[in-house]
Amino acid sequence: MGVRARIGEDQVVELAEMFRLMSDPTRLRIILASLDAPVSVGDMADGLNLSASLVSHHLRLLRAARLLQAERRGRQVFYVVGDSHIRSMLTDMVDHVAEGEVEAEAAPGG
Repeated sequence: MGVRARIGEDQVVELAEMFRLMSDPTRLRIILASLDAPVSVGDMADGLNLSASLVSHHLRLLRAARLLQAERRGRQVFYVVGDSHIRSMLTDMVDHVAEGEVEAEAAPGG
């Protein structure tokens, strides 16, 4: 039973909701853009080639799920993955996907 025994049904639902939010490619790109350092909405929108209003909509959902944290600096708000557990999990998953691509390229005929 292990990990499952440590969390209740409410936490399982919360975890499933976090994964549901991260399953959207646009939201995942927003999270990854905020992984290493705080990023403003405008910079994020420009870097991801999205409208600021669309980015703001997704940020609201991600912040409500505690996947991102917001920090106001003057008139701008910066977003970052502030939780080390989430940062570590996403970094590991990005590394895992990158490993697969390297292995596929190194395979004969790849």
